[in-house]
Amino acid sequence: MLDQKEIRNFEDKFLAPYAMKSYNTKGRVHKEREHPYRSAYQRDRDRIVHSAAFRRLEYKTQVFVNHEGDYYRTRLTHTLEVSQIARTIANALKLNTDLTEAIALAHDLGHTPFGHSGEDALNELMAKSGGFNHNHQGLRVVDILEQRYPEFPGLNLSWEVREGIVKHSSKFDTQVKLKEFSSSEMPTLETQVVDMADEIAYDNHDLDDGLTSGLIREEDLSKISLWKQISEEINSKYPGIEEEKKKYLIIRSLIDIQATDLIKETEAKIKKCGIKTYKDIKKCREKVVVFGKDMLERRRPLRDTLMVKLYQHYRVIRMSEKAKRFIKELFELYIQTPQALPAAVQKNIPAFGKKQVVCDYIAAMTDRYALDEYKKLFYPYEKV
Repeated sequence: MLDQKEIRNFEDKFLAPYAMKSYNTKGRVHKEREHPYRSAYQRDRDRIVHSAAFRRLEYKTQVFVNHEGDYYRTRLTHTLEVSQIARTIANALKLNTDLTEAIALAHDLGHTPFGHSGEDALNELMAKSGGFNHNHQGLRVVDILEQRYPEFPGLNLSWEVREGIVKHSSKFDTQVKLKEFSSSEMPTLETQVVDMADEIAYDNHDLDDGLTSGLIREEDLSKISLWKQISEEINSKYPGIEEEKKKYLIIRSLIDIQATDLIKETEAKIKKCGIKTYKDIKKCREKVVVFGKDMLERRRPLRDTLMVKLYQHYRVIRMSEKAKRFIKELFELYIQTPQALPAAVQKNIPAFGKKQVVCDYIAAMTDRYALDEYKKLFYPYEKV
């Protein structure tokens, strides 16, 4: 049996010196005896997978609202794709894949229903109470809201996974400042890998979903050099290939090209910065896990196309505005009449306050549950 001593020996032998070793963890808020044959990060990963918040990601929106079709990405499928890409990159860099996977699986736990429009609505509604940020909410989920153990609230995850949730950053994220996690220190390389895997995943899979929906057309992408290069290579190798298969191969190649560039550039930057241990990462003034300049330039037109053709498409905007109205009307009704909340939710008001409890309740909703709740509360002939 692989025990804690052998896990330590394995990490020392196979992980890079700047990887975050499980035996170097800062530990948990509530002290626990560690598992005999799982590392701290393996245990964190398992706790996340078995949480209610993780299961709810299945019916939370990525771009397309849940009822629009079962092909499109949800928060859950996106999370699994991020985890797969992040593990591949972390493994190539000899980082701790268990820590990487745990952070990847937890990085979207704080997301609201209806994607970023739901977050925008809650941020506006909570403006006088500190606003709303899904990274901070994710930490709140794993620290407080998940109720699974008699000894403590939350999942009692390790400090490094919790830091990875709070310091997760992408083009959609704003940084959360908490005293426990210094804003002047860089997060672990494993956290940085998850950040970039997240970018790779949502860019390329949103392209896939955009093409499937018809909101993005092949002609919109055919003049972009990176897309054009891969398309021509596939046409040469597979003359007469079906369009659906070709699209899949292009998306797969885009992910592979970007992940490979990220690995090579990161290896070069680790050497350039003279990074020897995980503590050296904290002292860096800029991120170490990055794309090369050429790849950044080649990715930009694809990301611009996503913004113009998909995220700003009138159908997506219409659904976004409708979702914001759902969230705002539900919020206002619960604030005015907290007795309309389920009894198990109402009991938290003395501890956290009415606004925070309503915010937590709505943030935890899936798209489907929020729509059902809206019908029950506002449609006169719907059963409550």
